[in-house]
Amino acid sequence: MGIKGLAICSDNKVYKNINKTYIVRKIEKKIHRLQRQVSRKYENNKKGKEYVKTSNIIKLEKQIQLMHRRLANIRNNYLHKTTTSIVKTKPYRVVIEDLAVSNMMKNKHLSKAIAKQGFYEFRRQLEYKCKFRGIELVIADRWYPSSKTCSQCGEIKKDLKLKDRLYNCKCGLSIDRDLNASINLSKYKLA
Repeated sequence: MGIKGLAICSDNKVYKNINKTYIVRKIEKKIHRLQRQVSRKYENNKKGKEYVKTSNIIKLEKQIQLMHRRLANIRNNYLHKTTTSIVKTKPYRVVIEDLAVSNMMKNKHLSKAIAKQGFYEFRRQLEYKCKFRGIELVIADRWYPSSKTCSQCGEIKKDLKLKDRLYNCKCGLSIDRDLNASINLSKYKLA
């Protein structure tokens, strides 16, 4: 699981990030516009320190609620389609990493993108769909170095930074960092 793509499988299949699509960006832009309108209407109809809620403000707030609902439904639908697609390939097991999402949310540059991805919902849906179809779901240890390990020779690169999107090893392997991690996770064995 990641931010660049929602899920990267070891068979080189990448499920894109839905939040970067045109439709989602358009809806978010519309929500921001409506919220600015409501804010201006509140300021214009202010009486002393009291805010007056007019019928136009109520209409705009209802529109905002509907847009938020539509956005949530689009994201949830995409998560369902993705998890179903993964499970329908009929693997004998699915390995996902146990991410510390609460710690990842502390990064002020990435927190908004991480929150929009819905990692917990993705994992929850994958768990019950795997259980329903009789597929083994393995959750890799949080400290397993899936990104830092070379998928070809097994050497661990200690100084790998988050900005390094391409994994280059001494053995000559040059591969996308997320794909390398997914290959390592497919080889993951429980201790």
